[in-house]
Amino acid sequence: MGEWSRRDCMKTLGSGVAAGAALGGGLPLGPASAEAAGAQPERPGTPGRLDLSDFQPRSMLHVKETRVERPRFPVIDVHTHLTFSDRAQGGEQVKVLIAAKEAVAVMDRKGIAAMVNLTGGTADVLPQTLAAFDKAVPGRFLSCVEPAYDRIRESRFAQQQADAIAAAHRAGARGLKVLKTLGLYLREQVGEGPLVKVDDRRFDPMWEAAAAASLPVFIHTADPEAFFLPIDRFNERWDELGHHPDWSFYGRDFPSFKELMEARDRVFARHPKTTFVALHVGHDAENLAFVSESLDRFPNMLVELGARVGELGRQPRTARRFFERYQDRILFGTDAVPPPEGESTPQQVFKDELYEIYYRFLETEDEYFDYAPAKVPPQGRWRIYGIGLPEGILKKVYHDNAVRLLGLSS
Repeated sequence: MGEWSRRDCMKTLGSGVAAGAALGGGLPLGPASAEAAGAQPERPGTPGRLDLSDFQPRSMLHVKETRVERPRFPVIDVHTHLTFSDRAQGGEQVKVLIAAKEAVAVMDRKGIAAMVNLTGGTADVLPQTLAAFDKAVPGRFLSCVEPAYDRIRESRFAQQQADAIAAAHRAGARGLKVLKTLGLYLREQVGEGPLVKVDDRRFDPMWEAAAAASLPVFIHTADPEAFFLPIDRFNERWDELGHHPDWSFYGRDFPSFKELMEARDRVFARHPKTTFVALHVGHDAENLAFVSESLDRFPNMLVELGARVGELGRQPRTARRFFERYQDRILFGTDAVPPPEGESTPQQVFKDELYEIYYRFLETEDEYFDYAPAKVPPQGRWRIYGIGLPEGILKKVYHDNAVRLLGLSS
């Protein structure tokens, strides 16, 4: 994890003006940049050259703009990160990213009835998370437990994980969160050796323990397909991967996107009594035909929207049909991370503007608007369109589907 640094990325891609010329096809640079480079405009009024990173075009479209400050129905956000496990000091501790009362203030302004905090830590530290959120403001927060991957070398690892899930459920966990650590980072010696596969049999008791406790498994198996491709001039995520080169899974010994999906599918098929929430629109929001096939194949699978309105909103007609067809199996989620940590990923930062974008996407038919509260689109240089869902579907996506999944009172 993090073996390929930003410096390595820039060595490969080139940097500054050279990278802009090579990857942007010689995109013009701005007057200031041209002057610094000693270049002269060909004639008055002709621009010099503009670095691609400075390009912030303003739309000339005159179209309807709707601000949706509050959702039409109460919202349950099933994908947030209010805490993270911190092992930097030699022992696992819970890092609280925002005080519960501060989070509730945003929730009250934005019509959020409850939030699922996915990264509550392992069973050993989950009580810290529960005390900070679930018990501090009862009914507003639901925290999940995570596997203890650092014990994978132990002979009783499989049973230990099953026992830990059962103990976490008794303590108050409302789900199991499986990060993309499994399949992309976890190795046989934790940080070294061959990668551990998603469908490794050692995790079978854990999946079954989640089913026995009626805990949904919130699983993140793969990132967008572009993260598995070369970072070159054809990769539409060039900006995003340039800022986060450690997000690239191209080359080295990483499995392909297809291999990860096949391994995930084997897990879903092997554990039909376990409910899996495939995060980020089933890990493939850019291929809703594939996600549809998965939902049709696995009745124990649901999806949520976290950090993917950028993909859904640039295919509004296809997305609307998807919502209409699977309206009972789609959950509202944002992948929100409180500032300042969340500021590095504007499409996920926990603040009022983030929720207003989601509500606008779901409730209106507005055209060509930003999918993140940022000057430059952080995931790709495009804008999105609303899908204007009817009230019946909105209520399910915002609230009712999560109530059913989590066993909440309506």
